[in-house]
Amino acid sequence: MKKLELTDKVALITGAAGAIGKAVAQQLQENGATIVLTDIAEAKVKAVAAELGEGIQAFGADITNEADVRHVVNTAYATHKHIDILVNVAGIVGQGRVEDITQEEWEKMFAVNCRGTFLFTKYTVPHMKENKRGKIINFSSKSGKTGSALMSHYCAAKGAIIAFTQALAYELADFNINVNCVCPGITDNSGVWANVSAGYTKNLNLPKDEVVKKFTAKIPLKRLATVNDIAAVTTFLASPGSDYMTGQAINITGGREMH
Repeated sequence: MKKLELTDKVALITGAAGAIGKAVAQQLQENGATIVLTDIAEAKVKAVAAELGEGIQAFGADITNEADVRHVVNTAYATHKHIDILVNVAGIVGQGRVEDITQEEWEKMFAVNCRGTFLFTKYTVPHMKENKRGKIINFSSKSGKTGSALMSHYCAAKGAIIAFTQALAYELADFNINVNCVCPGITDNSGVWANVSAGYTKNLNLPKDEVVKKFTAKIPLKRLATVNDIAAVTTFLASPGSDYMTGQAINITGGREMH
């Protein structure tokens, strides 16, 4: 039976200053991986690196900027001589009625959630091909499968991530590169949920505890996800245990999403 053994593997994690990105970094590190972190919030991502231990590379970078992405990937590769795992966590969320969403908001949603994932993949894949192995884990959402009201731009971007993942799974299979994505539901103590719950509190005119109760009632397991729930599945997808999985969009929703 294959274990979650990541010793000698190098993992590059975007959005690593956020709660989910940090939890992913911690679990990959605990399973033996060498980690490289990046986030637009440079001071925060360097603080995460310091907390996780000495010698961890941490880059402040805008994932929508091709030069920034190229610098992060090439510097990480120059240091470690291989990148085995890419985890595209970085993303943003937003709310609004479709008639109120501006073109700028729509384009920013796709730039951060889709262009950033594309660029990190574009520059990491050649190094994976050279080493004839790799694991790419993209972050979609439950809302990328079943749309959520007041979040049309977010749902569209996260749906695009699923299609991108599936296309790459076909394209990269001959190079021993597995490409999967995770589709989390509502995740407690995360930046996404803080943003979404604040939006629903405003748009539905309900106190936050009522918003939590309203959404928890829809979940068969009757609780929100934790960041460690998300990180655990991500770590499995990065491990040898997932070697026969590619092109999958894995729900982490407590049963709310079942397809």
